[in-house]
Amino acid sequence: MKHIIAISKMLEYTLNKQLLTIAFVIPPIFMNAQERPKLFFREDFKEIPEEIPVTQNHIANTNLLISLYGKGANLIKKSHHDTPYDDPYYIWSGLCQDNWAVTLKHKSKFVNLSGQAKIRWRSKQSGFRQLHLIIKLADGTWLISDMFDSSSKDWRIKEFNIQDIKWMTLDIESMVEKKWIINPDLSKVEEIGWTDLMRGGESEACSRIDWIEVDGFLAKK
Repeated sequence: MKHIIAISKMLEYTLNKQLLTIAFVIPPIFMNAQERPKLFFREDFKEIPEEIPVTQNHIANTNLLISLYGKGANLIKKSHHDTPYDDPYYIWSGLCQDNWAVTLKHKSKFVNLSGQAKIRWRSKQSGFRQLHLIIKLADGTWLISDMFDSSSKDWRIKEFNIQDIKWMTLDIESMVEKKWIINPDLSKVEEIGWTDLMRGGESEACSRIDWIEVDGFLAKK
């Protein structure tokens, strides 16, 4: 019996030593490969009276700055209705007379959207509107996603797995997509936003965003 106990302890010691050796040998980047990014920011616009165009005054997150782009941006509205009772305070494109885009950026940090980064929003599109993600990289390059959020008769939540997205470059002045870019470096993203690449058509042809969340790793500026 004593021999069996001794052999058992010897095997346990050997196994623990092997596991410890593996822990030192495996590169840290591999061991953290399954680490999921945390919430980088959330914006759920202030519950204050509507305004055209939407301004910084409507941004609830004090770490974020809003920017508007495109010839139609001057009519992007922060909207709300008293009925139905649960109508949110949201960004609305219905009055825009030309293409437009809205973005948010952190005041002091970039975000790393590589790996298992995700973006979620609550939105409602009407007509043929398809709401795309847009991002601005640290080097000034603008990209627009192939994936989009299409029309819906009611508000819904959409989540984008960033690693599943294919990207095209975007001319931010004309708001027109240009060319496919293969495996862009998303380790330093400055601005994140949305556009449907179309003018507004009031309530029957428009895009709406209630809130947006971004999961990513912090990146220094």
